[in-house]
Amino acid sequence: MITVPIPADHIRTTITAYLAQHPEDEHEVAVVRELLDAGGDLTSRKFLPGHVTAGAILVSHDGRVLHILHNATGKWLLPGGHIEPSDDTLLQAASRELAEETGISPHVVTPHSETALHVDVHLIDANPAKDEPAHRHFDFRFLFRTTADIGQLQTEEVTDAAWRTVEGFTNEELKRRVVQALL
Repeated sequence: MITVPIPADHIRTTITAYLAQHPEDEHEVAVVRELLDAGGDLTSRKFLPGHVTAGAILVSHDGRVLHILHNATGKWLLPGGHIEPSDDTLLQAASRELAEETGISPHVVTPHSETALHVDVHLIDANPAKDEPAHRHFDFRFLFRTTADIGQLQTEEVTDAAWRTVEGFTNEELKRRVVQALL
């Protein structure tokens, strides 16, 4: 079976829906639109200066958010990662990454919305071991809910996982949006 990467039109549609809810982020996602308009394949991790990634904000029944300790960075992050050829949508990619990294079955996870809650554009340091220069990730983050607990971690990428309160977020805008979505 031949798989086709997520089309540029899907990324554009996702941005349009996102900006309808968060017009204040126009400047943040402008670089993504510019690269798409220039014909860049933002689904390929080989496309540098940057590419699209998908992240999951998983909220437990008691309002805590799942964080993972990522091996490559040594940092506590939200689950997520690169787009795969089998992904049809950014939401699906976020769900797949969540399941892979945390062992939580997609059958016990419910998306809050098909629209991303947050888009984070951030710099990734150069990685000489992978012969990768510094580049950006355009991380489309989707909110999910679950009553399940952490499953079998993907130890190649994740060392640990923990449920943390929203108050621990360092990104104030993300914190505000999660709190608002949980009301």
